[in-house]
Amino acid sequence: MNDLKITKATIDDVSTLQSIGKQTFFETFADVNSEENMKKYLDESFATEKLSAELKNPSSYFYLAVLGEKVVGYLKLNTADAQTEKEDVNALEIERIYVAKEFHGKKVAQALYAQAEKIAEEIKATYMWLGVWEKNFRAVSFYTKNGFVQFDTHIFRLGDDEQTDLMMKKVLS
Repeated sequence: MNDLKITKATIDDVSTLQSIGKQTFFETFADVNSEENMKKYLDESFATEKLSAELKNPSSYFYLAVLGEKVVGYLKLNTADAQTEKEDVNALEIERIYVAKEFHGKKVAQALYAQAEKIAEEIKATYMWLGVWEKNFRAVSFYTKNGFVQFDTHIFRLGDDEQTDLMMKKVLS
């Protein structure tokens, strides 16, 4: 993984982001959700217009994990009013860390997380926070290992299914 690069995504990367976003979300959740709910979520969340607007938002940051010429994962961070929950304006939300299944266990997620820590430091965030599905045990374990603790829950809608997300935070010194 020595040649793994984390690069900031721009508006020119919208189709790449759309592709890796759909792929990784599908790989992660298709087995445990209905086909209809998956299709609705993927179509809406990764629509070109929506992703373009998010990429243009100065309070959101996207990063691609690139191995050789292949995009193998991505990171989405939110600050200020771009946060999905109205948290502290000095907080940094990790909205998404997703890695292609074939690269799980190869430290790609850890490299993306390191980028999130770097941005948190640059913007002088007081804490980082995120929502993670309570049944995504791999992700809950990853965030716990990185010092996050649960502080609340919220509902995440996937199509017509209401799912419980654990809200986790890590206070920064």
